[in-house]
Order: sequence, then C-alpha cells, then structure tokens
Amino acid sequence: MNLARATPTSPPGLPICIAAAKVDGLVLTLTPNSHNYNYRSVVLYGYAELVESVEEKLWAMELITNSVVPDRWKNTRVPPNKGEMASTQILRVRIESGSGKVREGCPNDEKCDLEDEEVLGRVWTGVMPLYERFGEPVPGPYNRVDEVPVHVTEYKEAVNKGNEKYAAAAASKDAPVKK
Repeated sequence: MNLARATPTSPPGLPICIAAAKVDGLVLTLTPNSHNYNYRSVVLYGYAELVESVEEKLWAMELITNSVVPDRWKNTRVPPNKGEMASTQILRVRIESGSGKVREGCPNDEKCDLEDEEVLGRVWTGVMPLYERFGEPVPGPYNRVDEVPVHVTEYKEAVNKGNEKYAAAAASKDAPVKK
C-alpha cells in the first residue's frame, strides 16, 4: 500500500500490514530438498488509527494485558498512572483483507526416493515437534508474595499442554499431497 497514492476518498488511517508465523515442527525427509516445516502463518492488511479516548484506551490495554496472561490486569496496580498513559499509544486496526496458511503433516518424499530401498534403509525421516514452553516462574528481586498466583500457574500449565498437544497432532497428520 502506497501512502503517496492516497486520495480524498481513500479509507482513513495509516495503511498497515500485520504478519505472524509460528513453527510447529521440523519435517525431515529423505532428501534436503524436501525438508519442510509444520507452521501456521497469517498476513492482515488494513488501516490503523490512533485511539484517542481514555476509556477505549484503558479497555484496549486491559484486553492486551489479559491476552498475555488471563486475569493479569486485575492482579496488577491499575489503572495506569498519568505518565504510563501518556507514554502508551494504542492503534485501532480495521482489517480489510488477510491471508493465512497452515502446513501440517508428516514427510512427503518424491516417488523415486520412496522406491530406493538403499536410501529408505539408511535415512531417518519424521517430524520433530516444536513448541514453546513456559518454565517455572522466577520471583522478581523485590517480590514479597510467597506463592506464585493461581492465574499465573494455571495459565503456564494450560499453554504448555496446549502447545505440546498441537505440535504432536500436527506431526502425525497426513502430509500434503504433492502436485
């Protein structure tokens, strides 16, 4: 998107592109040319505007904070002070279009390699599931709370189990069909 091409009838806001990707496994095949990744990716296109309303800004800050760790907002010192509010900018993004792609599955080698018994007998193929995992929480230097809060430990456990389960499931699916 080119800002120089903006016209009076162009949608309001700054043209923006948001992209994210997550790798779920290394797909190891008979030949390096067929190695792959199990992954999820998305690209979104739209327009961003600065949030000016204090109420909307606080609402967005709460949503963002709770998306990091559920219930974290109410388990912190809130609302943010004047300096924190002044130093934080929130963008409202209106999504116009997007595209996503997922690759899941086991190795998928060429027919000629699958018919080569010598190669099949010496080359290991498979998927190494890959996932993020939270470690044990480490108290901060001035922490005076004896126990890690339940909202933190429950979130850690849920995310760890979910990430491992997804990566293992993606590794065991049928490979995409080669065309």
